[in-house]
Amino acid sequence: MTIRFGEKDGAAIFSVRVAPRASRSEVVGIYDGALKVRIASQPVDGAANAELIRLLAKKFGVAKSDVAIVSGETSKNKRVKITNLSASKFEELTK
Repeated sequence: MTIRFGEKDGAAIFSVRVAPRASRSEVVGIYDGALKVRIASQPVDGAANAELIRLLAKKFGVAKSDVAIVSGETSKNKRVKITNLSASKFEELTK
């Protein structure tokens, strides 16, 4: 199974499935075409979204300012855009 992924203007855009209230924050694999991520933060006042941005920035080796939630801020299913990340680097890091 692969992650639904697109590239536009040097940015990677892909789906993320978030599971909040986990014991620790981590990327756990692929779920229904999306990158599945467990987040330790509560989904209150944007805490889970901030933790997701921090975790993805660390995973892909980019600055937090390069990671943005494009859609689904209040949903478990989100679209994320990471600038300064090529398609080949994305595929390499999500294998």
